Amino acid sequence: MTEFGFLSETFLTLIEGVPVTLTLVTSSVAIGGVLALALTLVRRASTIGNWLVSAYVFVLRGSPLLVQIFLIYYGLGQLGFVRQSFLWPFLREPYWCAITALALNTAAYQAEVLRGGLNAVPNGAIEAARVCGMTRFTMLRRIILPIAIRQALPAYTSEVVIMVKATSLASIITLFEVTGLAYSLVSETFRAFEVLSVAGAIYLAMNYALTTAFAVLERRLTPQSLPVPQRPISVA
Repeated sequence: MTEFGFLSETFLTLIEGVPVTLTLVTSSVAIGGVLALALTLVRRASTIGNWLVSAYVFVLRGSPLLVQIFLIYYGLGQLGFVRQSFLWPFLREPYWCAITALALNTAAYQAEVLRGGLNAVPNGAIEAARVCGMTRFTMLRRIILPIAIRQALPAYTSEVVIMVKATSLASIITLFEVTGLAYSLVSETFRAFEVLSVAGAIYLAMNYALTTAFAVLERRLTPQSLPVPQRPISVA
């Protein structure tokens, strides 16, 4: 088989794992986003809530994601109350264990991203909204969240890109996403350089598409990028 033919077949084999990779990313980022919002609300509710959320963020950000995946996939099965709970049908499956670990991990990072975005909202904008008589919900919807999302978008983009790469760790628990299929193909062909190069190119393509989409969204949310209407020049 020619080199080009092998690379083509490798690409067609690994591309079958892209739907699994994208499902892991979208599910974990979406669930993590909801958890991050809840963590942010708890953190702002009380001092004790702030301590608890800070401890959660410290543990999840300070420990390796691979260790977290192993703890959920291998460790929870050793707990009797977990095996007897309604969660066991899900937690004994590698797919749901991977999503759980990824979601819990990205929730900690997204909570920090959201906290930074909220802290970047100018106090003047909040005071102006209060002077206009806005309710807390209206102020949150029309002033605070739009500004916070815009400020947090670059960091959020980086977190999503990191999660795309982090899904490769799911192959350790027998999930056949892109990296899992690459490992399987390497064990069959012993051509690690070519196979892993194709896998890396697929990850690069996915991340390029994501960063491009977020860049377009960032430009749309930036007021300075909007065209300034020109007034017609009146001739006296």
